[in-house]
Amino acid sequence: MGGIGIDPVTEAEAVARVLASIEAGRGGRIVTPNVDIVAAARRRPELRAVVDAADLVTADGAPLVWAARLAGTPLPARVAGSDLVWSLSAAASERGLRIALLGGTPDGAARPTERAAEILEARYPGLKVVGAWCPPMGFDTDESQWRALVERVQAAAPDLVYVGLGFPKQEHVCVRLRTAAPRAWLLGCGASIDFIAGYRRRAPKWMRRTGTEWLFRMCSEPRRLVRRYLRDDLPEALRLLAEAAGARRNRP
Repeated sequence: MGGIGIDPVTEAEAVARVLASIEAGRGGRIVTPNVDIVAAARRRPELRAVVDAADLVTADGAPLVWAARLAGTPLPARVAGSDLVWSLSAAASERGLRIALLGGTPDGAARPTERAAEILEARYPGLKVVGAWCPPMGFDTDESQWRALVERVQAAAPDLVYVGLGFPKQEHVCVRLRTAAPRAWLLGCGASIDFIAGYRRRAPKWMRRTGTEWLFRMCSEPRRLVRRYLRDDLPEALRLLAEAAGARRNRP
């Protein structure tokens, strides 16, 4: 969709693929594109290369699922990063896997990253959360801070790392951490850590099912998201649907 290859998997199939890879001693990287990511990747080839190089790419944005269906190449389901953090954690608790959280909003009073770790451990008894790190702004460009993070990750030896720093920063961080933790799977999960902690509200389930989660988020954070969603993402969504309709007409 929009020049990005999407793996045609359900959420359960995505989890199974990650677990099989971990059991085989192989790490990987998951990207969950939405319309915003597709638009950015279309504008900037280096971002498209980062997405294309991922080991697993699932459709986070509902318009991608709609466009695939319209093109005659349907995807089995929307597989959002904010859902994968829960299903992967459930599977990790059953198999004794170790997870770490990196990112979230740097609020020293609310501690959303630590709070998210506590909530996951309470929800899934036996889950091993071996790290909950919310590094300062600019950590990825400061050599000493980056080295300190790498040392933490290597000492914790997680099997799964949820990286909630927003696109494209989280994807660049995941790429770099792959060399430091080659056996770990890294998921760029956007605002998921804040959602888990209750620091931000996620859309109700009915809005997720109907593909209107973006509207809830825009109304929740209008100053940050109205311009981006209406100026960049809405035209991209319409473009995706138009391209899909054209692809269907041109199919033999």
